Amino acid sequence: MPVSELLRLGTTRPIIRWGTPVLHAPARPVTDFGSDLQELLADMFATNTAAHGAGLAAQQIGADLAVFIYDCTDEVGAQRTGVVCNPVVDLPEGIDRQLVEYGEGCLSLPGAFTDLARPDFSTCRGLDQFGNSIEITAGGTLGRCFQHETDHINGIVFGDRLPTRKRKQLYRDHNEVSDQYAADWPAR
Repeated sequence: MPVSELLRLGTTRPIIRWGTPVLHAPARPVTDFGSDLQELLADMFATNTAAHGAGLAAQQIGADLAVFIYDCTDEVGAQRTGVVCNPVVDLPEGIDRQLVEYGEGCLSLPGAFTDLARPDFSTCRGLDQFGNSIEITAGGTLGRCFQHETDHINGIVFGDRLPTRKRKQLYRDHNEVSDQYAADWPAR
């Protein structure tokens, strides 16, 4: 189904929190691009929109599949929206590698943000919602989203990339505002 249809359909689902096992284990590859996947993708877009997110991995709504959606801006401020199944991210190396420290958060630990250095650009390869090969290179929020969401697919939350002190502070920040995010957030 085209992204325009996926954006129009779908039901908002609750986003699960860090500590839930599905978020901390690698996801299963997508092999079936049929109606079940299309329904999941539509629900992911609806959930991401309701939560005001930049992207969402299937694991964040409890589905053990290697797929994420994105809906955010790239390095020139253009809005980009799409799907990546079975993603692999390539990062620049050597003199091409420029780290940018930027405030990052996660919909699975809502209300908490901290600076995290990541490469300014990334290339994401995988399959679209139809099973066709795709390769996208981007910077800005989209380049960071590729890295963040592919980490989810690999069972990594961005807190795993933080030093202990920063990670503990991130949890304290979340705990201070956690009462604003019901267990079924953002679904109502």
